[in-house]
Amino acid sequence: MSDAVDLTVMYAMHDALRRELAHLDRMTTGADRDPAHLPATAGWTLFKKALRAHHTAEDEALWPVLRGHLAGRPKDLALLEAMEAEHAAIVPLIAAIDAALAAPEVDPLGLGILTDALATGLAGHLKHEEDTALPLVRRALTAEQWGRFREVHAQLLCPDAPLMLPWVLHGADEQTVAKLLALLPPRIRAAYTTKWAPAYTAVDRWSPGAAPTH
Repeated sequence: MSDAVDLTVMYAMHDALRRELAHLDRMTTGADRDPAHLPATAGWTLFKKALRAHHTAEDEALWPVLRGHLAGRPKDLALLEAMEAEHAAIVPLIAAIDAALAAPEVDPLGLGILTDALATGLAGHLKHEEDTALPLVRRALTAEQWGRFREVHAQLLCPDAPLMLPWVLHGADEQTVAKLLALLPPRIRAAYTTKWAPAYTAVDRWSPGAAPTH
């Protein structure tokens, strides 16, 4: 297994997505919550942006490169097809949730069914990827190829960096935070420490009216 590929950024993103799925469940099933308020929360907006960026980076800059290393290995190639299919299956679930939220009257039961399907599908995909695809990534990719994926991933998150970087690092352990910040230019690290992280902590992202400003 190659030491050239450090998967810290991948696991940090996966952990952040799992964290937000738990909040989404509480938002849509909690007795004291009104799911009709979901569109007005920063949490739902940031979750969708992060997930879209993450899966787009994988589909465009990770799976195609990995596929190039797997010629003549039908089982491994089928795994990549499964990864792409699992990504595709999540898209209509999010669209269905947004459509349900846009209805004149939100059906809590129907919305709960959709969000449960999203949580089950995404959690299953993340585990499947970690158990089967990421070991392939570590064995097959060069440091340069992995670095290119990280660049694409960062570029897709960059338009919302003041919110997205604290979002990814929220709740991460000190080693993960240090590793990911070390990959960034000094000015970005400084902005995160002095401005972005403090501003993010003031946002109750799953409360109505806390929609992001970036």
